[in-house]
Amino acid sequence: MPDSIYHPQTDSAELQLAERGYKQELPRKLSMMSILGLSFAIMAVPFGISTTMSIGLTDGQYVTIFWGWFVVSLISICISASLAEICSVFPTSGGVYYWAAMISPKKWAPLASWVTGWLTLVGNWTVTTSICFSGGQLILSSITLWREDFAPNSWQTVLMFWAVMLACAVVNYFFSKYLDLINTACIYWTGSSVIIILVVLLAMADTRNSGKTVFAHYDASASGWRPSWAFFVGLLQAAYTLTGYGMVASMCEEVQNPEHEVPKGMVLSVAAAGLTGIIYLLPVLFTLPMDKIQYLLEAPGGMPIGIFFKLVTGSPGGGFGLLFLLLGILAFAGIGALTAASRCTYAFARDGAIPGSKYWKHVDHRFETPSGGLALSTIICCLLGLIYFGSSAAFNAFTGVATICLSASYALPVFISLVQKRHAVANAPFKLGTILGYFVNIVTVCWILLATVLFCMPTAIPVTKETMNYASVVFMGFFSISAAWYVAWGRKNFHGPPEIANAIKHEIHEFDGINTLGDSEKLDATQENVYVVEGLAPEEEVTRHLSKH
Repeated sequence: MPDSIYHPQTDSAELQLAERGYKQELPRKLSMMSILGLSFAIMAVPFGISTTMSIGLTDGQYVTIFWGWFVVSLISICISASLAEICSVFPTSGGVYYWAAMISPKKWAPLASWVTGWLTLVGNWTVTTSICFSGGQLILSSITLWREDFAPNSWQTVLMFWAVMLACAVVNYFFSKYLDLINTACIYWTGSSVIIILVVLLAMADTRNSGKTVFAHYDASASGWRPSWAFFVGLLQAAYTLTGYGMVASMCEEVQNPEHEVPKGMVLSVAAAGLTGIIYLLPVLFTLPMDKIQYLLEAPGGMPIGIFFKLVTGSPGGGFGLLFLLLGILAFAGIGALTAASRCTYAFARDGAIPGSKYWKHVDHRFETPSGGLALSTIICCLLGLIYFGSSAAFNAFTGVATICLSASYALPVFISLVQKRHAVANAPFKLGTILGYFVNIVTVCWILLATVLFCMPTAIPVTKETMNYASVVFMGFFSISAAWYVAWGRKNFHGPPEIANAIKHEIHEFDGINTLGDSEKLDATQENVYVVEGLAPEEEVTRHLSKH
């Protein structure tokens, strides 16, 4: 394994990508602001906090909602900084799965990349599902502003979810060229919405809570958990919202100078999201009537935010006006999440790790989008929505699985880097330093170990069929699929990214030319690429051998 694959003297991002064994297929049009906007859109702070508010209200109320947000924000900055440092060394669409392969010992690199890849892939799919599903629920909940007895049935909920998914897919396919503009617009829409909601709530509320209530009132009686444990279970509200920032690593191949711009955008977006959450939560908590909490928890579909807006403004129209701002944030969040999911799917399929990879790695150059990855992501998300027919707690399953899978996929490369004494990031363009680097890496791994347990818990007990947290069930379903595919095909044919595959092949055979992995779809499709692996051959020799094969 070479000490460093990153070549700071190379100015061309395309050449660096070719050296890693990949062809530049998507145009590099995105800026740091666009990456910041995309990450900010995926987290969708006001939308995420609002759609999961019932979790915080159940598990501790004011203290859990506010201080839980504050704690998770600080931890999320540590996680994003850990990821950004590694991303600056290996800026490809493969993201965490590519990083895990490159910093692992060659013997374990294929397995590390397989496990991490499937975790991040499932995480991307379930985050997208949860955003669009909660968006569909939020749209339907707006009807209750005028008809309080309205309770959407399963078909209405799933059909609305599919409509949101379709709208996001259409924008991603036909308007991919305008992603830079869309992502930037998200920042302005979200910022404006938070300010408007803040002013309206504080100006129109009949009563306001004291600072003691907002910062110190704790009541977890509705959860059934012990008060101390309920606080940790309630952290899912903040953790779910602050979880999608690592997904933007899959956009590296569409950014100029990705080794600098993507890490900066990733960390800044989390810091901005944390601050935005505090600004949004304070007026909400100061105007949240304590005597109406149980009434809000009984809101149809588990979406109390619309009714809360109605209570404060005093009219259905006023409530919908504020709700409309959140629906705008939903639009950006759904589009952004599906964008990242499609790139992640494309990157993993490009290396032959998904059944039917040759279809899912297809890129439509006319619309500048990975159409195969977009199609598969949309199909999987729509199928996941069918879980709602079996349980009304499907949304909790989506949020739990998304948080668990993405968090675990973030932890693996960070943990491997720690085990390797952080040698891979010694010369990282985005460098944290030795002491700070070890600190944020250790915080990242420890928090994610705790979070994996926490977010399999139901938000309240005793547990029924309707309130069960099916996150572990969905997680094990995807685990079984990936494990079966690995046993049937992956263990013999999947060798990780091209650099790892070529290095492993070279160790098995004396170098007598560049060896393609005959059974691997990924190298069949990239014969025109330039494969450069340090220690094997100069670039000219590699190119000459490729032309023979």
